Amino acid sequence: MTVLYHETTQQPTVDVPGGPALPGRVPVAPAGPDERAARAALRGQIARLERDLADTLIEAFGRDRFAVDVAARVRGPRLLDLGELELIRDDLAARLHGARVTVAQRGAEYAERRALLERMLREPERHKYVRVTLKELGEPGCGVYQVRPRVGIIGMLAGWWHVKLSSGCPLATG
Repeated sequence: MTVLYHETTQQPTVDVPGGPALPGRVPVAPAGPDERAARAALRGQIARLERDLADTLIEAFGRDRFAVDVAARVRGPRLLDLGELELIRDDLAARLHGARVTVAQRGAEYAERRALLERMLREPERHKYVRVTLKELGEPGCGVYQVRPRVGIIGMLAGWWHVKLSSGCPLATG
């Protein structure tokens, strides 16, 4: 490829082998092997981060909500340069880290509530009127586990306590 200047406008033109000279075009050097390797490595990292983010979303599906979209820095189809690919990679890495932290925190909260439910089931008399919702356990639905007296006031006076799972869902009113 050779760069020529148009005689009348003094603008650079690019002489493309096998094609006509294109007036007003700035010559662009073809990507070298180093840039191709860097692009391939960045695209591979972006693909891996997208897969990991999708796996994290699937792991938390139905329980946790967090943002997984990537903000588009440019509009329309075009070839991204190395800097833009690095920005996308860094943005994905930050979102993946945030999603994993959120899932880990919520997992710890769910484990803590499950341990409480196990203690309630073993010794209901020590956890009188304690409530644990299914949402707090990371489960779907609107049920509630609650320690209650077995036969009302008589069971309360006699010390007969048990854990009851209510449906928890309110009736539709119209």
